[in-house]
Amino acid sequence: MPPLNTSRPSPVTFLLMGIPGLEHLHAWIGIPFCSMYMVALVGNVTILAVVKAERSLHQPMFLFLCMLSVTDLVLSTSTLPRMLCLFWLRVHDIAFDACLAQMFFIHSFTAMESGFFLAMAIDRYVAICDPLRHATILTHSRITIMGIIVVCRGVAFFSPHPILLKQLPYCRTRIIAHTYCEFMAVVKLACMDISATKSYSLSMASIIGSCDVILIAVSYVFILRSVFRLPSREASLKALGTCGSHVCVILVFYSTAGFSIFTHRFGKNVPAHVHIFIANMYLLIPPFLNPIVYRVRTKKIREHVLKVLRVKAA
Repeated sequence: MPPLNTSRPSPVTFLLMGIPGLEHLHAWIGIPFCSMYMVALVGNVTILAVVKAERSLHQPMFLFLCMLSVTDLVLSTSTLPRMLCLFWLRVHDIAFDACLAQMFFIHSFTAMESGFFLAMAIDRYVAICDPLRHATILTHSRITIMGIIVVCRGVAFFSPHPILLKQLPYCRTRIIAHTYCEFMAVVKLACMDISATKSYSLSMASIIGSCDVILIAVSYVFILRSVFRLPSREASLKALGTCGSHVCVILVFYSTAGFSIFTHRFGKNVPAHVHIFIANMYLLIPPFLNPIVYRVRTKKIREHVLKVLRVKAA
């Protein structure tokens, strides 16, 4: 579809083009994307239901896991259904306000995801390095405060994104060469100097991401130091196993998100289809992996799910 130029400050609709260069594979790409979304949906809802039903799971680790599950559900649901309409039904149009709303949910909840990973790292640090005071340090009120801070941080830092874009004039094209309304993809369509706006977005993402990564890394340095000081090898392996799943999910999230951020800043020679495909990964893979990893690795959740399945089978 040819680009439609307009001098109106706010176009009525944008056109999402998907993954440039891979348009002929959109229908096939949609199959694994849909499968991952269904696993993320069922898995995260299962975690929420199990933790709510089992009072013994009302502990810091599982409460933070519930917060992460809610974030994953919002993050994946704000992108995947619309993406599948593009891949399978070739519905390219997205209303301007819907585009801004999707952008807000994507960027703010990505920041929340990062914040909850940090909160879970803090929980693991306290549980392993100071186990006797774990329950007194991470009380329900403090967990609630930590959750509120993470949510407010994501909302506060990324609410300006749609507000800034609402004020910009668009006179180039309505075509967004992406699968969803990413801030950097939309802001490039404005017909004015956007260097300050781009710098703000990249700076916020870089600052939040790097601060969380540094604090998570520091917490795991202390965790590893405490683990290797444990007298029993079995206890050390158990502690490492508890943290290993968390580390794997964190590495996937930050490596894909970091690649996307640094490509915007430095990766001018990275092919567009590679950049956009990986930009989808940090929205798809963590919500897909989190319920699998935590449900399999967490004995209490696994046992409760198996108990429910046995009751239903009987």
